[in-house]
Amino acid sequence: MAGNSALEELDIGALSAEQQEILRQYKIKTRIDNEKYLRAHPEVELLMSDFLRDVFLKRPVDIREFAAGHFTNPNLATKITSHLHDFTETD
Repeated sequence: MAGNSALEELDIGALSAEQQEILRQYKIKTRIDNEKYLRAHPEVELLMSDFLRDVFLKRPVDIREFAAGHFTNPNLATKITSHLHDFTETD
């Protein structure tokens, strides 16, 4: 059982039709809300793309340690603000 995840044992019939519809509507609303948030905050995309670019370039052995260092870098805000400025000028 060590290799099994809870997702492997889903009981599709566990939810009633009404519950499935409520869940579907909740998922749609969540996606819309997330999309609105991301559009209002382009810095999120810049933060993630900058992090992923550094990961792929540096290929750290300990990704958790690398991420901690990346996101606690005192120059990160300045770097992202600069990228954000460049990003908004090209739009």
